[in-house]
Amino acid sequence: MKSVNYFAIVLTTILFLINSVSYSQLADNNIKLRFNQNLKSNILKTGKPSSDTAKPETKYIPGAGLKLVDTDAGSASLGVFSYVRYLNQRGLDSNYTDAFGNTRTIQRRQDMQLNKVNIKFFGWLMDPDFRYLFYVWTSNTSLGQVSQVVVAGNLQYKINKNFNFGAGINGLPGVASTSGNFPYWFPVDNRLIADEFFRPSYTTGVWASGNITDKSKYMIMAGNNLSQFGVNAARLDGGLRTFSGVINWYPTTGEYGQNSGFGDFEGHKKAATLLAGHFTYSEENKESQPNSDQFENVQLRLSDGTVIFTPGLFGTGITINDVVYKMASADIGIKYKGFSFDGEYYWRWLSNFTGDSAQYLGFRVLTDNGFQAMMSYMIIPQRLQAFTTFSQVFGDYGNPWDARVGFNFFPWKNQAFRWNVEYIQIYRSPVGALSLPYPVGGTGGIFNMDFMVNF
Repeated sequence: MKSVNYFAIVLTTILFLINSVSYSQLADNNIKLRFNQNLKSNILKTGKPSSDTAKPETKYIPGAGLKLVDTDAGSASLGVFSYVRYLNQRGLDSNYTDAFGNTRTIQRRQDMQLNKVNIKFFGWLMDPDFRYLFYVWTSNTSLGQVSQVVVAGNLQYKINKNFNFGAGINGLPGVASTSGNFPYWFPVDNRLIADEFFRPSYTTGVWASGNITDKSKYMIMAGNNLSQFGVNAARLDGGLRTFSGVINWYPTTGEYGQNSGFGDFEGHKKAATLLAGHFTYSEENKESQPNSDQFENVQLRLSDGTVIFTPGLFGTGITINDVVYKMASADIGIKYKGFSFDGEYYWRWLSNFTGDSAQYLGFRVLTDNGFQAMMSYMIIPQRLQAFTTFSQVFGDYGNPWDARVGFNFFPWKNQAFRWNVEYIQIYRSPVGALSLPYPVGGTGGIFNMDFMVNF
């Protein structure tokens, strides 16, 4: 301790002598600057020497990760997304009868889970325009199933602002929530039921993206299928038969907040607006589908939640093996002074059915449509956000809906951490999974609370 105190006294004396010299004489003296920085951070008080290689502190950007390596040959950053969820489904009905008269029991959960962990490494190699992203993503609620752990990633090269080329695993841009705005949603890592019902998912493919004008952007992608999680290569059809694209237009400000996410966390002084259109086409096969409760599950379901490939669903001996999926959606949004409104409408067509006795189906096309609407307001700027949402699916086998109310609390006035609380009132949900707060067929009330980190 004495040696540390002597060291501190000597350093303090030197600092006093340096400060006694006029500032004009020391304008270019890096030693003084380092001493002042150390004094502010209490390094001198603890007896820790300053580092000549220490870099000035920079502002942390949530979602940008922590820089591990930064050299002239490349960089590497570490990012983590995770959350702890308390879920209470005791308010749901215990049974559900689908449109075909089949009754099933609803497992009503009440538990706490470290629901998901996403650890990602990203940066550039050899050329700042050649970028990589690799990640490990776990679904802890699905432990013991086939794809509870996913190791994935992609490579991208930016030619210019108008053209960025990528290959690997990515989201098909068929709806807003798969077009790059995750996790900047109102709920934590779960969608409204209409969004979950209509959307495509994540698959391996190639894509191009970039600016059309200063106020508009595009992305187009060709992939293996609608959802490759839990589907091995032997079960895929030969060839890329899934295509998806989006055009985003920001007519007023040329942007829509971080990652074009939901809610006006930034507090726009001028109204930010968004108009977007999406389209997806996919030739789907029964064998290329994920199992019903797999990670990031997407199935072609009827509006009562029944999987369309179920044997005998439409009559004895009738089984659909192949179907063409086409889906379009349109977005509209506005953000202004902490207030936001986001809406999305969906249209889906299922056609070209083939399979055992498919000629005896009583239809040639199945058409569903639906919408979601979301409003929010920052009660305390960058601290407390209240939101309410509603979505509904309109189909030949039922018209399910969900309504929500909740809030997000941001303790450090950034989006790196938030506490989310929401209540969901749901009616005959056509979608669900262990990782989601709602099960297929759920009717009633659900309460969930999430503690999320994203850096």
